[in-house]
Amino acid sequence: MPESEQQYEFSDFSGEFVDDEVSLSLRIYRVAGTNHDWTLEVVDEDGNTTVWNDTFDTDQEAYEEFLAIVQRDGIRTFIEGPVQTLH
Repeated sequence: MPESEQQYEFSDFSGEFVDDEVSLSLRIYRVAGTNHDWTLEVVDEDGNTTVWNDTFDTDQEAYEEFLAIVQRDGIRTFIEGPVQTLH
């Protein structure tokens, strides 16, 4: 099946995340109907995307990784540079 037709299952942790007057779309997902690992993606207000190269065993681990970066570097780290890929 072409990737454009691929269906995804989104975690309950996915959604809008607002901090320090910055709003981001947090997407934690995997291929629907599978037990594959979870992908973590953050989309800023301008549509710029940050995607992690590594996947996560659980959606909670992905969410905790996102929160750890926000706590360590601040939410603005996702809007202060070019599209990035994180490990």
